[in-house]
Amino acid sequence: MRDYIINERIRAKDVRLIDAEGQQAGVVPRDRAIEMARELGLDLVLISPGSTPPVCRIADCGKLKYELSKKAKEARKSQKAGVLKEVKLSPKIAQHDFDVRERRVREFIGKKFKVKLSMFFRGRENIHVEVGMKVMTRILDLLADVARVEGPPKKIGKILLAILAPK
Repeated sequence: MRDYIINERIRAKDVRLIDAEGQQAGVVPRDRAIEMARELGLDLVLISPGSTPPVCRIADCGKLKYELSKKAKEARKSQKAGVLKEVKLSPKIAQHDFDVRERRVREFIGKKFKVKLSMFFRGRENIHVEVGMKVMTRILDLLADVARVEGPPKKIGKILLAILAPK
């Protein structure tokens, strides 16, 4: 989190002022802007030091920092949904292994991750794709309450893929 320059620490003589409602008040002397902020019981916060004249806003510095940290946290949270986790299956999967994979997928979906279900066909298994499709459909049906399927399962080479996203 960056530290803001406020009130007398602003060195510019003139500043482009944004008032407490977010409206531009034009270019005013720094001292006049600080005086206006004090009348409202707020701070003069330097928003954009690189521009000429620098842009300052009349705001409660603590509240501004809090709002910006909440926005940043929300942005990070929504970015997390793009992370893809992979769970590998086999067409000859045992019931206990199947249950463990299902539980793992539910954990990932609960944490708002996307999940890629991969089923590898080895040797002669490749001839019996329908066996793998039954297993894949079974797990997709069980997970329908917590996840949505992003397109039907598709076979690419020796791999059967399905991608799940949180509802």
